[in-house]
Amino acid sequence: MSVDADHDVVSGEAWARFCDQLKAAGDQILRPETPLTPHDRAEGFRYLTRLLRIGLEMHLEFADPAFPGFFSPSHETAKIGADNPDNLYLMGRIDGRYDYIVEGDRGSVAYLSFGAQKGGYERDGKMTQTGFLDAADMAIDADGRFSIVLSQQQQSGNWVRLEPESNALIVRQTFNDRAAEAPARVTIRRADPNAAPEPLTAARLQQALSHTANFVEGTARLFADWAQSYQPHSNTLPPADQALCQSVGGDPNIVYYHSHWKLAEEEALVIHLPRIPDCRFWNLQINNYWMESLDYRYHRIHLNQHSAQVASDGSVTIVLAHRDPGHPNWLQTAGHTSGTLCLRWVGASEQVDPETEVVKLTALQQRVHTA
Repeated sequence: MSVDADHDVVSGEAWARFCDQLKAAGDQILRPETPLTPHDRAEGFRYLTRLLRIGLEMHLEFADPAFPGFFSPSHETAKIGADNPDNLYLMGRIDGRYDYIVEGDRGSVAYLSFGAQKGGYERDGKMTQTGFLDAADMAIDADGRFSIVLSQQQQSGNWVRLEPESNALIVRQTFNDRAAEAPARVTIRRADPNAAPEPLTAARLQQALSHTANFVEGTARLFADWAQSYQPHSNTLPPADQALCQSVGGDPNIVYYHSHWKLAEEEALVIHLPRIPDCRFWNLQINNYWMESLDYRYHRIHLNQHSAQVASDGSVTIVLAHRDPGHPNWLQTAGHTSGTLCLRWVGASEQVDPETEVVKLTALQQRVHTA
């Protein structure tokens, strides 16, 4: 295998195969049910470049489980599967045969969790959880410092269970208000590290390129399948298949709702939450068709328990529209005519289903102005 890898890298064949695989991933953007607008197609192909960047971080730059480090698998300019705009995501590549130590400072972020996983979108399209730790259940000292052991054998104190096939640790940090909360600072290392990593080999590069290309195609396919499945119930927001969400790396404390939306220029989608259950966090976000959150740096595309205005009866009404209807909970389409959307209840005492209605924007504006 090593001899073949040496030949394929030296000759350029490994690179050529990588480029061919990336080209084939473009078929997911050209599927017949996907939007045909230049805007959506441009975002679709940009999405593939973003997946490529994430894939290279995951399978090349941070791929050595003997010398792990955290990188962000979703952020402002690289997004996967309805990435939460209120989250700071971190991933560390691990190997369940090793033990690891995660150390850090808790900060003041509203929600923090650690989940070990196996699988991957480049393999079987799944990321199955093998162990989970909620910061609410952790021992943390008076200065906010903590230490966590990742291992197959159970440990006293803060522990995340590994299986032999465990290959990633996902850290989720969720903010109510980014401007007012401090994120946790975390590091990861092997419990018995070697002195230094070995130099890059042709075999490792060839494997990394193959896994990266498979990740781009597999991720694009997975969430294109999801977006397609939402179209029959467009402009509603039913509960998602929670088992499916968990199988691809969802947080076990979260109940997810996913759907598709499509609005004409003079239409608005009204989303009514009859009540907000006792919960640790909730939010609702608007995504493009490729299940990337819209650009929350420049557009108001999500609301949570901190930012949403609550009515006197405890309900919350959110309005998605192409222009401002004068409603305090307006979310912007940011130039899109269709896309997907997601609602999360985190640690909720009950599951409250939203009510949705498509209305004429003029009628909505009259309703708001006379309320």
